[in-house]
Amino acid sequence: MNETLPAKPTGTKSQTVSGKKQPVVFSEGLQEYSGSWSTPQVVHLLKRTLFGAKLQDVAYFKNKTMQAAVDELLQPAPTLSTYPLNNYSVNGYTDPTGVAPWQTWINTGITLADKELNEKRIESFKTWWLGQVLNSDRSIHEKLVVFWHNHFATDTSISSDKIKARFWYDHYLTLRQHALGNFKSLAKAITLDPAMLYFLNGDSNVKGSPNENYARELQELYTVGKGPNSGYTEDDVKAAALVLTGHTVSPTTFTYFFDAGKHDPSNKEFSSFYGNKIITGYSGPNGASEIDELLDMIFSQEELSKHICRKIYRYFVYYKIDSDIEQTIISPLAEVFRNNNFDIQPVLSVLFRSKHFYDMVYSSACIIKSPLDFVIGHCHEFNVALPSPADNAATYAVWQSIRFEAGEMQQELGSIPQVAGWYAYYQEPAFYELWVNTATYIRRNIFTDRMIADGITSDNQTIVVDALAFADQLANPGDPNLLIDQSLEILFRYPLSQSAKEFIKRSILLSGQLQDYYWTNAWDAYKANPTDPGTRAIVSTRLRSFYKYIMNLPEYHLC
Repeated sequence: MNETLPAKPTGTKSQTVSGKKQPVVFSEGLQEYSGSWSTPQVVHLLKRTLFGAKLQDVAYFKNKTMQAAVDELLQPAPTLSTYPLNNYSVNGYTDPTGVAPWQTWINTGITLADKELNEKRIESFKTWWLGQVLNSDRSIHEKLVVFWHNHFATDTSISSDKIKARFWYDHYLTLRQHALGNFKSLAKAITLDPAMLYFLNGDSNVKGSPNENYARELQELYTVGKGPNSGYTEDDVKAAALVLTGHTVSPTTFTYFFDAGKHDPSNKEFSSFYGNKIITGYSGPNGASEIDELLDMIFSQEELSKHICRKIYRYFVYYKIDSDIEQTIISPLAEVFRNNNFDIQPVLSVLFRSKHFYDMVYSSACIIKSPLDFVIGHCHEFNVALPSPADNAATYAVWQSIRFEAGEMQQELGSIPQVAGWYAYYQEPAFYELWVNTATYIRRNIFTDRMIADGITSDNQTIVVDALAFADQLANPGDPNLLIDQSLEILFRYPLSQSAKEFIKRSILLSGQLQDYYWTNAWDAYKANPTDPGTRAIVSTRLRSFYKYIMNLPEYHLC
């Protein structure tokens, strides 16, 4: 892996200071970072690579080197040991295939005509997927699955009477299998994935009547993109569609297969962008091999590696890519990608170990949290208690309520509104700002207000923030100044002014008093007798008010 990379002290982003946009110049590139490795750097890394920065994870990774921390985060998560279950046989509904409540449905048959059952299973799958993200541990794996889900964007509501729920489950497994592996292998696997074949009409792409949908998105969105040096043509789309004829889904086994009789055996000629490449056509089973030559041709274009690295950069670092970032970060990162035969891990390793990534003035607090980061990160950082995994009904009720909250904020797994992905990851010039509007900002505040108050209840299952338990994990919660500082170290990426912290301390923790010992005495009294309802109520009320206040600040939405 090539980690000896040039850096140039250039590049800018803007921050709002006193209501005015001010340029911020970054000074570091992709050389390996060797500076301070403490709470700010660890929290920054964890918030970008995981869903939130748990206190125990911060402590864990602070005791490692930066290099060891990145290496561990880039390790694949364990093989899944759970499956989507029948959580839908309620209120008089019975699974017509005989799957009992809380048993898995993934290996059972379903007629394509049974649209209602298929839709119920799709909902079961999406709820289960949210659970995999919520239960993710010290690995980037599930966050990368969401990244690739956005890259190969799909919507399970499309053709729900045609695309089996099992297809969507298998599609998730494909993303997960390759998330930290080889992108070229992932691109081929997705091309032949039954859910994608149905979703973008590959199943109806046949000799004599080619369907160009997937061939277009393969180039425009998934590989070479629409960047400044991408020059594929409309004829390239047509030629690629011919290469892909015959790749379909069996109407009896519902698995991928190559139908040689529906494959166009003619030679396919491409434009000068692809070096006027001619892919020799084959009849019979050999026609299936043309896809490998197509991918070899596409992956030989340097623009492909840059397109993918731009998407990685926007997802994990910042949305603005100007000419300086392109030259200093994207181009050398793309070279790492190519030099490692399109393996994902080396690219992420270089990025997350780079000086540029830990340039806290440039890279920190510049992303508006996605709804998944906001909701799941909130649960992780406050260590919200979840039901026992053995209690399926309670577990699915909680997963469903969290999935609903993220969906109300306009990000639901398995339901991406555009084939290009969620708007916030590609729509210029706003990008992440699109996560926040008059509806979703209010929804975010309502969510945190409810979580810090009485919690959110679904089917008699409540998730709630225990403010006392969170504060008790801090190093010195009896000191109001340290309590504020250490809480903000975890929950915020944008620094609050000293005057703002003084206001919080005096108006909330001290309840208008002037001396710090008013809080210290209250905390000590609670710790001396934690079961006493009076002393507990005093500190609990103030803590809930404190965390409610800071979560209602705009800065809480930044990552």
